[in-house]
Amino acid sequence: MQFHLNGFQPGDPEIADLAERIQASGAKGDVPHEVDVLIVGCGPAGLTLAAQLAQFPDIKTCIVEQKPDRLLVGQADGIACRTMEMFHAYGFSERVLKEAYWVNETTFWKPDERQPETIIRSGRVQDVEDGLSEFPHVILNQARVHDGFLDVMRKSPARLEPHYSRCLIDLEVDPAAAPADHAVTVRLERIDAANEGKVETVRARYVVGCDGARSTVRKSIGRELHGDSANHAWGVMDVLAVTDFPDIRFKSLIQSAKDGSLLIIPREGGYMVRIYVELAKLEVGERVANRNITADDVIAKARRILKPHTLEVKEIAWWSVYEIGQRLTDKFDDVPEAEIATRLPRVFIAGDACHTHSPKAGQGMNVSMQDAFNLGWKLAAVLRQQCGPSLLHSYSAERQAVAKELIDFDREWAGILASAAKAGGADAAKTQDYFVRHGRYTAGTATHYTPSILTGTASHQHLAQGLVIGKRFHSAPVIRLADAKPVHLGHAAQADGRFRIYAFSPAENPASSGSAIRALCNFLTESPKSPIRRYTPGSADIDSVIDLRAVFQQGHRELAIEAMPSLLLPSKGRYGLLDYEKMFCPDLKSGDDVFAMRGIDRAAGCMVVVRPDQYVANVLPLDDFAGLAAYFEAFMLPVG
Repeated sequence: MQFHLNGFQPGDPEIADLAERIQASGAKGDVPHEVDVLIVGCGPAGLTLAAQLAQFPDIKTCIVEQKPDRLLVGQADGIACRTMEMFHAYGFSERVLKEAYWVNETTFWKPDERQPETIIRSGRVQDVEDGLSEFPHVILNQARVHDGFLDVMRKSPARLEPHYSRCLIDLEVDPAAAPADHAVTVRLERIDAANEGKVETVRARYVVGCDGARSTVRKSIGRELHGDSANHAWGVMDVLAVTDFPDIRFKSLIQSAKDGSLLIIPREGGYMVRIYVELAKLEVGERVANRNITADDVIAKARRILKPHTLEVKEIAWWSVYEIGQRLTDKFDDVPEAEIATRLPRVFIAGDACHTHSPKAGQGMNVSMQDAFNLGWKLAAVLRQQCGPSLLHSYSAERQAVAKELIDFDREWAGILASAAKAGGADAAKTQDYFVRHGRYTAGTATHYTPSILTGTASHQHLAQGLVIGKRFHSAPVIRLADAKPVHLGHAAQADGRFRIYAFSPAENPASSGSAIRALCNFLTESPKSPIRRYTPGSADIDSVIDLRAVFQQGHRELAIEAMPSLLLPSKGRYGLLDYEKMFCPDLKSGDDVFAMRGIDRAAGCMVVVRPDQYVANVLPLDDFAGLAAYFEAFMLPVG
């Protein structure tokens, strides 16, 4: 898609009438007096969480925001491959793929040895390694990401809308409250003109602070951000510009001899570009605001770095100056470490409220959304009485460790980019090598949860070597048995709070009476120890809590769907209609054999248990019924 030709315009570019591009957003009237979950902040983390909880009409969710309306321009723009996988689960990846700029290659520029005051191209690399994800790394205005989540919320069973113009005054947790009580009392001040100064009180079972680096929620629970003080000032600017720099439509990392670094990020629409400009080293304790840096200063610095190329800025859509700092809180909830065994969390923080990064690796927005994806299904499972509230301790345990690892990476990467401050100047070869070696961090696929009640050990990892326990489920192309449609196996997972069991069959006929797949289906259907029987309400569809999918080794024309176990053709819904989308075969025509691609043991097959946030929870032998039952028994509550 091409747009922004005659000037930047926010909103949906497919709507020709500019006046119609910005849909109305925001709930009317007062906030509810009591809610299950109160979300503070309408940034990426808050909206990810709200969109997840909005799928459950039996959960009363409220999201509030200090700003008067939805975001229209600026802020983050990088969307990692892993985040695109998550967007597909939420249902708006196709729209993002159509509208966004795709980062295909990254170029590197360094000072010309013969004329150090000018730059030359020093390298070019593929941005994402082959096979890492079915989705690309893309660039799209954060406001349009927000729009995607707002649309999901608006269309959801809960029909959720944000309450804007609310400023959090304070919150108080009742430590003696029972788990089901509304233990958190929150006071909000209206700051809209018609209701300015009005105070609203909300009682919530849980509160989640997604309110940024200056988080009031974080301060209310006594948490602090710790880490390096900011020591570099950078400018960021979205511009419509004319230039003779040849790589203006490539992601480009430019290191000059004396004027620091410049990062070019092409933006959606084919014309706009974002520039990150290294401006100055700050003194200890100095804030960037003290420098009084202007937009003209940022442009002038960019021009010096780009020499001998020219840059003529025609329009500035958005710009800002900021300080780089990597900071982290020690815990992402309100329970002190010493009290984990005796106290349940009631207040959580996510995104910039508990970790801050430099924008150079594109991690801030992506990691924030993954925080919320991790927390959302857990809150839903507890509130819907599928799991005990102790499960909520796992949020801080998992995400704080991930954030620490990413901050360590980000600190090193930001230091490499700030080469002008180092003796000897830029090292283009080192920069390119580091970028390539750490590509999985920037793609968002490096997260690896350690063993816990939610994540098994590697005892049977050899059965599925390419589906690593604790890492995200790495999708692969397959053919759906019922209609021969080519699909991606991982796309069966939606953001609906369900666990998935992918049963990979041995080479035998899965329809035969003695097959391993049939034995598994018999156990899940008939045994009192079956997790499907134990945790699925009698009035619900059989796959409403745990969703079984089967993958066979034969081609789709070799199998008779009508001969398969009934659990793989479940009767669902009001009319008892059959669900034909549970069984898959390798894509033998194209050569994309999922068994080979993901290292599945062909002789034994296996079960791969996947969490609602798309991370591999366990790999088990197909006949390890006891192991499967024990996994779910550790944290789920049987139906009463």
